[in-house]
Amino acid sequence: MALSPNEPSFREEQDSMGTVRVPAEAYYGSQTQRAVENGMRSGLKPPLALIQALALIKRCAAETNRHLGLLAPELADAIVRAADEAAAGRLDDQFVVDLYQTGSGTSTNMNMNEVIASRANEILTGRRGGRTPVHPNDHVNLGQSSNDVMPTALHVAAAKALRGALEPALERLHRMLAHKALTFESVRKIGRTHLQDAVPMTLGQAFSGYARQIELGRERLGAVLPRLSELALGGTAVGSGLNAHPAFAVKTIERLAAISGIAFSEARNHFEAQAARDAAVETSGALKTVAVSLVKIANDIRWLGSGPRCGIGELKLPALQPGSSIMPGKVNPVVPEAVIQAAYQVMGNDTAITLAGQAGNFELNVTIPLIAHNLLQSMHLLTEAGRLLVEHCLQELEADRDRCNHFIERSLALVTGLVPLVGYDRAAVLAKRAYTEDKTVRQVILEENIIPAEKIDALLG
Repeated sequence: MALSPNEPSFREEQDSMGTVRVPAEAYYGSQTQRAVENGMRSGLKPPLALIQALALIKRCAAETNRHLGLLAPELADAIVRAADEAAAGRLDDQFVVDLYQTGSGTSTNMNMNEVIASRANEILTGRRGGRTPVHPNDHVNLGQSSNDVMPTALHVAAAKALRGALEPALERLHRMLAHKALTFESVRKIGRTHLQDAVPMTLGQAFSGYARQIELGRERLGAVLPRLSELALGGTAVGSGLNAHPAFAVKTIERLAAISGIAFSEARNHFEAQAARDAAVETSGALKTVAVSLVKIANDIRWLGSGPRCGIGELKLPALQPGSSIMPGKVNPVVPEAVIQAAYQVMGNDTAITLAGQAGNFELNVTIPLIAHNLLQSMHLLTEAGRLLVEHCLQELEADRDRCNHFIERSLALVTGLVPLVGYDRAAVLAKRAYTEDKTVRQVILEENIIPAEKIDALLG
């Protein structure tokens, strides 16, 4: 009986456990289908950056195996073409395994192997699916194990995100903060410690501190790259390299480095590279530090911009959108608040990565999908937070000089400048008198004739 137009059609796929029905139009095969049927339905999938890195590895592996005489040229060419399509995002809808899967990422690795094999078979024969002439394990996965390929994909994806997106975003943020430090260098304001008035400083000095925080964050991230650039490829199942050609890893990694422009190298010790995820934990820690810096900066900006009439108001934030559904005319610091929330998520991701990094049971860490999701999400969030701060907050950020001068004049901390002249105890009495009588320090100094009026400005700082 013919199928109705709306009735799904299937094909049968074979594997070592038997026969599985797979959607007829799918490029994936039996092992992917089993993972879908037996897995969680969280709504989360492995990050596309991880999928693209995995496809790139398969491409380079096929080229290496052809070069080593282990893979027939026509099969290798078809695998390379299919892998290129996967790396370019043309097959994204075929990666259907849930994020929460076997901790080695085997299901995602086999999802990739099957998609590439199926597409390669279509290229060679016109028929989608199947295990001939290109076999997902024997050909696409040749010289590899999920246990070395998935850690390699994690490191490749993270290094590319760091170099290609996050570092440029933080560099741009650093330049903008440094520019604002120069712009505001002549704007005097009151300093604040313990949320109380402190001695005067400039707004430029405050922003120079923010710029330095981001500069140091970039340095910390740059410092992790050598460890992140070590790849587990070549260790196969447990790190011993069983079934891999002795030249497979070094040749494939050379190709990965040439394509990506990142100096990837083979892991110095394959047992560490597969049993532990310390490089990812270290990277996440550096990301968390950047997130902490962003919270400090964003919080200062929103507090210094609080008001417009009943807050601090030393900064004028750009008005981007209505801030209230009930209070007309209210405008909120939406960008700093968004940045703070993103940074908190990065901190939460770091906690999960820290816990996952401990799950190295004997020869394999079994939380690779989770680590990949959180690490790559953290990089993306920090990249976006940096962009948002620059484009929608800092570029149009202004100082309210009158407001800054008002607070300096009203501050009791100005009495600190008198300490070398009258001593700490006498200065404290003057400050208390100014507070009790609701006068400025300047007024009290003049009334008590402590120094001539023309010298007050130089003394108060």
